[in-house]
Amino acid sequence: MRRADRLFQIVQHLRGGRLVTARMLGERLEVSERTIYRDIADLQSTGVPIDGEAGVGYLMREGFDLPPLMFTRDEIVALVAGARMVRAFGGAQMARAAEEALVKIGAVLPDQEKARIARTEIHMPDWVVSDEQRKLIDLLERAVDARDVLAIDYSDEAGKASKREIRPLGLWFWGKVWTLVAWCELRDDFRAFRIDRIAGTVSAGRTFRHERGKQLADFYRTWEVRGHG
Repeated sequence: MRRADRLFQIVQHLRGGRLVTARMLGERLEVSERTIYRDIADLQSTGVPIDGEAGVGYLMREGFDLPPLMFTRDEIVALVAGARMVRAFGGAQMARAAEEALVKIGAVLPDQEKARIARTEIHMPDWVVSDEQRKLIDLLERAVDARDVLAIDYSDEAGKASKREIRPLGLWFWGKVWTLVAWCELRDDFRAFRIDRIAGTVSAGRTFRHERGKQLADFYRTWEVRGHG
């Protein structure tokens, strides 16, 4: 998690006048208490009204909040529909994050706009993606973000199995299936892997640097040249 994101999360956890300890924040954000102490001090130095001390806990005084958000009716529908689609088709962590995002947005919307969230009648089924695929989607998304090389067991359309190491670059959802675009070190080329054909995935124990010719932008150019644009 980026430091800026962590600072934002600390503020969110302290909203509402709740007493929160550094240990609680550290466990939720997966950092040390010492890191929380530094973050709290930095927030206080920028004027965020946080009271408390190490070993006791922290709370944020009333009057500090995000400004009201103003969305059009169509924007609210788009946000709700997007969150519900992620909940139905995305990874488990993605789904939880989408729900939390809606809660946070609702908390700072004016009452009239807040009611529109509940009135948005766009729904998704809950059984589209299996628990195993949800876990895999989350694992792949984290690998893309961290640039982790993965070792996978994969079966192609004909059922032929292979083992290969890949550099994950991005996830695509096609309405029925997810695919992972990656640089395949076995084929020395870009490949799009259907995640429902990935039988096993482990970290190869190393990360990769973006190299010219092996990046997502290069994949797009290759895609267009091959007539898929």
